[in-house]
Amino acid sequence: MTSVLFVVSEEGYWAEECIEPLSTLESEGVDVTVATPSGSPPVVDERSLEPDAAGGEAVAEEYREVDAEHPELNDPEPIATVAAADHDAVVFPGGHGTVWDVNQDRHARQLLLEAVAGEEGVALVVCHAVGILAFTREADGTPLVEGRSVTGFPNEWEEGIVDDEDVLPDGRKLPYWVEDEVRLAGAEWDAELDADESVTEDGDLLTARGPGSSTAAAAALLDRL
Repeated sequence: MTSVLFVVSEEGYWAEECIEPLSTLESEGVDVTVATPSGSPPVVDERSLEPDAAGGEAVAEEYREVDAEHPELNDPEPIATVAAADHDAVVFPGGHGTVWDVNQDRHARQLLLEAVAGEEGVALVVCHAVGILAFTREADGTPLVEGRSVTGFPNEWEEGIVDDEDVLPDGRKLPYWVEDEVRLAGAEWDAELDADESVTEDGDLLTARGPGSSTAAAAALLDRL
């Protein structure tokens, strides 16, 4: 059976970016395992469950149900105990929470490195989780993303969320902006702001811009699998 590992934030994942790919893959018979930094259940960003953000009240309610009842989301593995080699793909859903935990976790970065740089496997990285590319290095110190084409959460969208001091509506200070850090690591960045969806494939690395691109990202991953 095809197996996919989801690495999900305990600090706030965006519902659509996790649940849409997870549900799509499971509907096609893919076995899904969920891992979080400590092994505690991931926490959904409540903003992503608002009807306007989710795409309607019915969808928001569906997301709430999956978050509350999905067996893997409610009983995840610690990141340090799982291996990319045991799965056909690794998925990193986004959400602002990733900037505080997943993107800074050395075990998460190793999972990404193994999935992308190895002979087998593929990785899908979505939205703010794309920031992990700025901190993932190959054995010789070269940034994994150097020279690769990627999309991700753009500065233009971030400007509409944080205040002048980079503070989010929930009061947390955003430590970095994804686009800035990934560009500095040498990526060829294009968030395709004129397009309704943005999914970029470069070798075994798939990236998705963020909300609105999750379904297309799941389809692209299924094609690869």
